[in-house]
Amino acid sequence: MPITVLVIFVLILLVLTIGISNAPREGRKDIVSPLLGKAAPSFTLPKLLEAGAQYDGKSLLGGWHLVNVWGTWCVECRAEHDMLLQIKGEGRVPIVGIDWKDEDASATAWLSQLGNPYETVVTDHDGRTAIDWGVYAAPESFLVSPAGIVVEKQIGGMTPEVWQTQFLPHLAPGAAAGAKAGA
Repeated sequence: MPITVLVIFVLILLVLTIGISNAPREGRKDIVSPLLGKAAPSFTLPKLLEAGAQYDGKSLLGGWHLVNVWGTWCVECRAEHDMLLQIKGEGRVPIVGIDWKDEDASATAWLSQLGNPYETVVTDHDGRTAIDWGVYAAPESFLVSPAGIVVEKQIGGMTPEVWQTQFLPHLAPGAAAGAKAGA
């Protein structure tokens, strides 16, 4: 019996090794979001920095918005923070932060210490809204058109390259007309 278990273990290990070694190297981070081209999920969440105030996801309508899911427990969120501050400084698009499964005191301290790149920060304590957005892990960012359509998604930290090549082209003057029409 022990030999049978060993043989099965070796066969499973062999199959996994072959599968992993033959998997495509490029695009492993490119998980296609089912939200692309669809309406952003509706939500109402408490605002982090305004006690008792709520933020309705309908506020995303009428203008471009970058929605960023983050948490103070997330190492990559800290790494992308300076880039978010830079995007805020450009003034091209307001950033809505969804503080995911975090303590309010930790999030408030984080923003006080590192700076606040967000127009609005909401708290998603139970993680339900992040699930609705299809979040796999923080950070993730979504570009929402004036029509409320998710047009771009970044899994992982926002970088200058991703911002320039994937997100900014949507914000070009000619791109806004297509987004308002629902593109």
